[in-house]
Amino acid sequence: MNDAPIGIFDSGVGGLTVARAVLDQLPHEQVFYIGDTANAPYGPKPLGAVRAMAMSVMDELVDEGVKMLVIACNTASAVALPDARERYEVKHGIPVIEVIRPAARRAVLQSRTGKIGIIATKATIESRAYEDAFHVTPGLEIVTKACPMFAPLVEKGVTSGPELMAYAHEYLDPVKAEGVDTLVLGCTHYPLLTGAISYIMGDDVSLVSSAEGTARDVYKTLVNLGLDAPQAARPPRHKFQCTGDTRSFRDLAQRFLGPEVKGVEAL
Repeated sequence: MNDAPIGIFDSGVGGLTVARAVLDQLPHEQVFYIGDTANAPYGPKPLGAVRAMAMSVMDELVDEGVKMLVIACNTASAVALPDARERYEVKHGIPVIEVIRPAARRAVLQSRTGKIGIIATKATIESRAYEDAFHVTPGLEIVTKACPMFAPLVEKGVTSGPELMAYAHEYLDPVKAEGVDTLVLGCTHYPLLTGAISYIMGDDVSLVSSAEGTARDVYKTLVNLGLDAPQAARPPRHKFQCTGDTRSFRDLAQRFLGPEVKGVEAL
């Protein structure tokens, strides 16, 4: 199993921010990434539908022989994690890593005042998964805001311009007015909008994404379980698939991730 790939999935290209961090921290590991673009975005969909779609994609990754699953999607992490750990960890011994708790841990360390903002999809906000993650730390004040248009804009390749800025002001101005000193980017698409988000929130507000912390969890889990790949003479071969249009996904994946994306296959 040490030579098997790490399976990473998201509703679209946002999870590539997590894949980038994994590749940076674990350059000898193979990555198998699936973007469920035919069903993107997950955020506005009913929680039961998101759970079913996420489990279907993870079943595909497991059938392909991955040694670990990374749910690189906050919405899927919020609604499908217990089922995923029961099905894959308990029954098959395949570890499952999610993206919510790594971001929450980092936000607690970053915050000076204990006043933390969370922006995420509608489904993630309604699940209260971040509030649950922060519950273990007393004295925090949490401000939440759903940003339903951010992920669809990223999926279209829109990361700047007047349309984005109009939505950014609509979503972020009320959060800034609450006086948060730390903002959790509670969707893996949102780091791709860091320029606009940072411009509105200002230099005094720290932005926290889950990518680096999730990659550290991947590293620790692989080492602790003895599943890390040995250093090979050849570079690892990565695989990318999507459930929707492969050309548009490839173009965005190469833009956001880089040269590791040689091609994209249809799932």
